[in-house]
Amino acid sequence: MTNLTPANLFNLTDKVALVTGGGRGVGAMFSEGLLGAGARVIICSRRQQQLDEAVERLSGLGPVEAIAADLSSEQGCQQVVDELNKRCDRLDILVNNSGASWGAPLEEFPDTAWSRVLDLNVKAVFQLTVGLLPLLQASASADDPARVINIGSVQGLQAPEMENYSYSTSKAAVHHLTRVLAKKLAPQHITVNCVAPGFFPSKMTAKTLEDHGDQVIADTPLRRVGTPEDMAGVLMFLAGRAGAFCTGTVIPVDGGYATTL
Repeated sequence: MTNLTPANLFNLTDKVALVTGGGRGVGAMFSEGLLGAGARVIICSRRQQQLDEAVERLSGLGPVEAIAADLSSEQGCQQVVDELNKRCDRLDILVNNSGASWGAPLEEFPDTAWSRVLDLNVKAVFQLTVGLLPLLQASASADDPARVINIGSVQGLQAPEMENYSYSTSKAAVHHLTRVLAKKLAPQHITVNCVAPGFFPSKMTAKTLEDHGDQVIADTPLRRVGTPEDMAGVLMFLAGRAGAFCTGTVIPVDGGYATTL
């Protein structure tokens, strides 16, 4: 008999999840949602102090721990892989969320803005996923695949008004990398999907929302910015039984900002 209750469809009890950039902004929304659904969550980012503060803040919701590493380098990705292998015998959910942005006028856009953004936003997604394949494979089954969830952006779904050339290009690349990896890893019972957030309050969007928040809301059909519930909800769908038959998808969570233009 099927079990179509929310307790079954969205239950992540005893699942092990890694959320890169999971201590603040949208990443913290993901971490809170996973913890609330019963998962053990490991977060990573560059700064140990921020990780310590995040672990203290999130620990009341469930088991959470941290790894400090710079994912923009191959060595940093390998450091996370090695540390995770020490702590876990499997990985059920990988959320590739860490990212960087850069804004500058076209004629002034520097070469470093390409290497910094693409290294973290695209190359690290590939390197970390490949490095963690053995742990994902250890979790995967036909009925309950391991999950890779990449974080793209509505800026990669359209030509943005903002001059963030490397960022919007990198997010479009993440969307396509998601489809490529989904096809490759499906026979191994690993799904790969992508969430493309619109405007949510975070450090990355703070300046835009401060300067242009009214216009952003006016351009969003649902006339608001996103909330933690909006972001955690789609992640729990993709990570839980409810999303087990989805792979290669890019899901905009944007109030219609990109999808109705």
